[in-house]
Amino acid sequence: MIEYLSRNQLNIEKYNHCISNAVNTRIYAYAWYLDVVCDDWNVLVKNDYQFVMPLPKRKKYGIHYIYQAPWIQQLGVFSKDAIEEELVDSFIKKIPKKFKLIDVLLNTNNVINSQKIEVKTNFILPLNKSYTSIRKNYSKGRNSSVKQAERTDLTIVEGFNQDEIIQLFKKNKGAELHKKDADYLVLSVLINVALSLKKVKIYAVINVNKELIGGAFFLIDQHRITYLFSALNNEGREKQVMSLLIDRVIKENSGSELILDFEGSMIKPIASFFKSFGAVKETYFHYKKYSL
Repeated sequence: MIEYLSRNQLNIEKYNHCISNAVNTRIYAYAWYLDVVCDDWNVLVKNDYQFVMPLPKRKKYGIHYIYQAPWIQQLGVFSKDAIEEELVDSFIKKIPKKFKLIDVLLNTNNVINSQKIEVKTNFILPLNKSYTSIRKNYSKGRNSSVKQAERTDLTIVEGFNQDEIIQLFKKNKGAELHKKDADYLVLSVLINVALSLKKVKIYAVINVNKELIGGAFFLIDQHRITYLFSALNNEGREKQVMSLLIDRVIKENSGSELILDFEGSMIKPIASFFKSFGAVKETYFHYKKYSL
């Protein structure tokens, strides 16, 4: 039996235990993460938290809907056990009828056969080999970019103020994207909470004049390092700052059981950039249903 529970009805210990031990665990699904990024969220639960499906929700103009909360790439059904297609379908069908719009990003272990899905692309890089072995799988161009960045007078700083990196993004790429200010505020709070839990690493790159020219946030759990957010100005782009930072993360975590999750992308140049580090492609589904 699948139950629909409100956030207040949830047994947080059992819920987080399910996420932590799931074969498809994602940091986005932990209660602390959802509490920060969602307006509100409820959960579908089966067999005393053997299977769970968190659902970010909103209500606008009297209409209830399930939505994509910011700073989340994949949710869906989580469990330590195998997740069959029929099970995913049964969870989707158990979403209460009051939700007139369902907009859910499932995870790579959630397969569903429906006309209401879009296939999305992600890239991951297992870090269980030595740095030398991983580096050999960089493309020729990426190797050159890393070497170019290493020859410059740049300094990588850990633990930099996240708001300065967010502002750098807003002044550069953010000017094109027109992202909501509220989403940036949520991101800043998220990083603060993640820092308190030791679930994030912040990297910044400073030039010879002590100016910030690039930075990134990497979420960390027991299974994955997730490339959540990055910022560059023109100088950072020209000096291959992001190649330098990602190479640094790979070097620091090589030989571990962690996976570097690039969090995308469907945009070809970005996908090519991730692939150039030797990352492999995986797919996940975007499920969307209107009942208005």
